[in-house]
This record gives sequence, structure tokens and C-alpha cells, in this order.
Amino acid sequence: MELTRELLIKGVRPSLHRIEVYKYLQENRIHPTVDNIYAALSPTIPTLSRTTIYNILNLFVEKGLAQNITIDPRQCRYDGDISEHAHFLCEHCGELYDLNITPFKVESEHQITNTQLYVRGICKHCLTTNKQKKL
Repeated sequence: MELTRELLIKGVRPSLHRIEVYKYLQENRIHPTVDNIYAALSPTIPTLSRTTIYNILNLFVEKGLAQNITIDPRQCRYDGDISEHAHFLCEHCGELYDLNITPFKVESEHQITNTQLYVRGICKHCLTTNKQKKL
């Protein structure tokens, strides 16, 4: 199984819970919260708790298998896509989108280990919907 192999490569012991949470992150690019993951997986894995999911996600972030997204101060979301990209938060509907970015160079004497770029605004869907409502 490819997911199990990916966990092992990063030094994560694959357990049922870890495999299923990782699988969910890879198959659902919705930037889920702990509650989203719990709601999706707990019906089929009754032994799974929110605390377990939280601990698994923290381990994944620590091992470079996921990233936590804190663009919205009210909730922490997670992303299984660890490629270099930015995140856009719609201030109207709260939807979170991935944004492709051109790689950039940060000039600094510091050793940079991680960059996260967050952008806020109004998404295309909300702009279109609001224009139609005004007509």
C-alpha cells in the first residue's frame, strides 16, 4: 500500500488510525479541521477520537506529511498537500482555496525552514453571486 510506504519513509509507524487520517487528507483536498475528519471517519472507525486525530495531525505536521493552516484565527485546518503553494481565504463565505505561486527567493541572513503565504479577499463565486443579487 502506497500510503503505508509514505508514512514509513517519513518515520511514522503506520497504524489503522494514522493510515485512515492520512488517506482522508490525500483524498479530500478541502483543508479539513479535526472536526471534519472526525465526522467523516468516526462512523466507520468508532475507536477514533478527536484527540487521536489531533495528535496524528500534529505528528504529520512534525514529520512533514501535512501542514497546519492558521489563516483563520477561529480554527486550525490541515493540508495534506505539502508542495509549495499559498492559501486564499474568502472573507465572505469562509472557503479556503489553494493558490499556485511562483517560487520566490527570500533574502535573509536567517536560515528559513518554512514559508506560508496567506491571502484574504472575496472568492470568485461570492463576487459573481453578489453581482447577481445587486441586479
